[in-house]
Amino acid sequence: MTQNRSLNPQRRALLRAAGSLALAAPVFALSGNSWSQAATPAGGKRIPLQFAWNQNSFCLTPVAVAQETGLFEKHGLDVTLVNYSGSTDQLLEAISTGKSDAAVGMIHRWLKPLESGFDVKIVAGLHGGCVRLVAYKPTGITKLEDLRGKSIGVPDLAQPAKHFFSVYLKRHGIDPERDVTWRAYQGDLLGLAAEKGEIHAIAFSDPLLYRIERDTKGGFIELASNTSPPYHDKTCCVIGVGGQLIKKNRQGVVSLVRALTEAYEWTNTHRAEGAKIFQKYATNLTLDELQHLYKQLALHVHPTGKDLRDQLVFYAQDFKDLKVLKASTSPEKLIDHIFVPIL
Repeated sequence: MTQNRSLNPQRRALLRAAGSLALAAPVFALSGNSWSQAATPAGGKRIPLQFAWNQNSFCLTPVAVAQETGLFEKHGLDVTLVNYSGSTDQLLEAISTGKSDAAVGMIHRWLKPLESGFDVKIVAGLHGGCVRLVAYKPTGITKLEDLRGKSIGVPDLAQPAKHFFSVYLKRHGIDPERDVTWRAYQGDLLGLAAEKGEIHAIAFSDPLLYRIERDTKGGFIELASNTSPPYHDKTCCVIGVGGQLIKKNRQGVVSLVRALTEAYEWTNTHRAEGAKIFQKYATNLTLDELQHLYKQLALHVHPTGKDLRDQLVFYAQDFKDLKVLKASTSPEKLIDHIFVPIL
């Protein structure tokens, strides 16, 4: 893990000066929303929080926006960003034991481990998008039904894209275990596997999938994504915090949710500026490519409260139908255990 607490002071000052002007309009216009109201911590001191994220994930551009434009500070927080690339279980353990205060992750990767009992509570959704299913053009596949009898490549068999598209295929009458074959390849070899005819489609997340599409001879056609109906208005990445943190510092959690929600709203309407802020984290992606990738994201989807609970139950039922969750697990009870309506 690497920490990012103090960025280049000169660059940060310029960003804040520009950000304060750009942020002013959306904050004023949206001031009726509960998340847009800046919190004032007791005694005027900012609340320190360690927030784990994967800085290579372009869908988390608003996290960088919140840090570099002073949005976290506006909401009374002193946030240290921790770049985390370990396993999901290790991350959830770090949150549940207080080694990290909060983190962001895909619900399709978190639900199964949270069933095991980590003391991590989901408090907000951030956006929709992230994973896509594409077919290799030379195969002639143009629709989901064409996948019957074909092989789909994934980076690993526990990857969120496999879970999501297994459910998605099942919803469209395709048995994800009998009608298709899932094959695991190291991420950067998936394009080569398609060229060699070893797989006919790929289920993966961006920006890696975008690079595969860009660099593979023959090209790909998109069949579906996790913004396809009925998922078009649902979140995929969520904020998780330690159960003890909510008990000891609920105001800090509320402020974190408000700051990040505001950052997502701002990025949704200032995508070019967001790309400039995030580009230093984007490996081998130009500003134009980042903005192209933003088009697939539902940056305006960040549910809280009952809306989020309903979406989490929906996903948990998906996982139970797929037999990822235990047969004895009640989706409703699971979500009531791991979800806290912070706003």
